[in-house]
Amino acid sequence: MTAIETLDVTQIVPRLKHPTIFQHFDALQEGEAFVIHNDHDPKPLYYQLLAERGDIFNWDYLKQGPDVWEIKIAKKDLGRGEITVGEIAAKDLRKAEVFRKFGIDFCCDGKKPLKEACAEAGVSEAAVKEALEHLPAQSSSGRQMDFDNWQLDFLTDYIVNIHHKYVRDVTPMLAGLAEKIAGHHGPHHPELYEVKDHVTGLLQEMHDHQIKEEKILFPFIKQMSQCEREGKPFTYPPFGTIESPVGMMLHDHNEVAAHIHTLEKLTDNYSVPSDGCESYALYYHKLKELDEDLHVHIHLENNILFPKAIKMEKNLAN
Repeated sequence: MTAIETLDVTQIVPRLKHPTIFQHFDALQEGEAFVIHNDHDPKPLYYQLLAERGDIFNWDYLKQGPDVWEIKIAKKDLGRGEITVGEIAAKDLRKAEVFRKFGIDFCCDGKKPLKEACAEAGVSEAAVKEALEHLPAQSSSGRQMDFDNWQLDFLTDYIVNIHHKYVRDVTPMLAGLAEKIAGHHGPHHPELYEVKDHVTGLLQEMHDHQIKEEKILFPFIKQMSQCEREGKPFTYPPFGTIESPVGMMLHDHNEVAAHIHTLEKLTDNYSVPSDGCESYALYYHKLKELDEDLHVHIHLENNILFPKAIKMEKNLAN
């Protein structure tokens, strides 16, 4: 196996840092990668790379400070032509439920083909395929909606009115329960203090994230939809290409996913201990409910709304 090159960015003069990184990225073949070593989080580079090169790379943190930051940047193998788990889920939300059952991340990590996703989750590809081929008549939520064929302006309204509203409605209750349960049960269950911190961080992240979507990104998507439907002239927004704010939203989704994954581990998948009171049970029930809603919420954006919005912008620009 060929060793992956590490580029020590701290040794490059500031004005040449990003150009040098771009040169290394452009020299990669599909499927190849390199690692950048830095003394701070190079998040602005992620946004610049996404804006100038598009969604053709994977960005994986290997070390996250405080003194050393290392990120593996890989050029996607776009020639494989394999359908991804995100694309599978986008066609039928019941299949998303199958992925969730097997512990396969179809929303924030939905760009991977089924074989790779199964290997990373440590599950049998054959078992997953068997489950995908024998689906229930409808989703367990009782709704089977054809999100993949909705108009994008209608989909944005749905996300705001259903998923954004749900997060706003449940936030006060969860914030209160986080304080109450940590205060009452923390001495015997010290993990609850960390649970509270992650719940607080998750709710704040979603609050800020939803405002950015509703004030900046979603209005532009609705404007593009109107241009396409009515044949109106298209002009780029002040933020440039739509891939720039989409990149920021994807980063936010990864932050949310990190909180969710940690909460699942800390709570043993929201299992209430034997000495847990009714409020404790309600707390974990609402956390699990939020977890499930966010999986669908992020899936709709990552695997349907954002890719189609990027494609729509390119079509309108041409």
